[in-house]
Amino acid sequence: MAIPKTVFEKIDFTKRPLPLGEYEGCTFNNCNFYISSIAGCLFIDCSFNSCDLSMVKLSETLLRDIHFKNCKMLGLLFDSCNQFGLSVGFENCTLNHSSFYKTNIKKTVFNNTVLQEVDFTGSNLTGAVFNNCNLLNARFENTILEKVDFRTSFNYTIDPELNKIKKAKFSLSGLPGLLNKYDIDIDYRG
Repeated sequence: MAIPKTVFEKIDFTKRPLPLGEYEGCTFNNCNFYISSIAGCLFIDCSFNSCDLSMVKLSETLLRDIHFKNCKMLGLLFDSCNQFGLSVGFENCTLNHSSFYKTNIKKTVFNNTVLQEVDFTGSNLTGAVFNNCNLLNARFENTILEKVDFRTSFNYTIDPELNKIKKAKFSLSGLPGLLNKYDIDIDYRG
């Protein structure tokens, strides 16, 4: 079932599940998806604004050119999505305890987003931007972080020996997150 360019306002999908289908150019405003399933749905060029998508089941869900703004998205397993053309962007979202394990999310923009305890193990984030993001206890291991911009983000710990970080951008204040495993003190007074 194809659903083109539809606006969904304040719908509680926990009471009435979103029908399986292909949603193209749709907008979801203030909708509640908490612990529901959108498994197998196809979303192309859609936006989710001020929605609660926490613990949503994403098995084989296609997310292509999707923008999430002001959304609560706790515990999402993006690695269970259909990986073909996976393309998402986040603005002012909370994605704590989510997983991007082994996903290919090159050039993804995370803007003013909280990413505490998010798993990026084995993922390809080449060219991604983390603008003013809290990455407390986010996991980066065997992750491709080439040309990633971390300059305005904070609370990250990244081991340069376990990740590919060529041409990645960091601020001086982010150095402790790169040297954490060495247990050294950095004096910023010069």
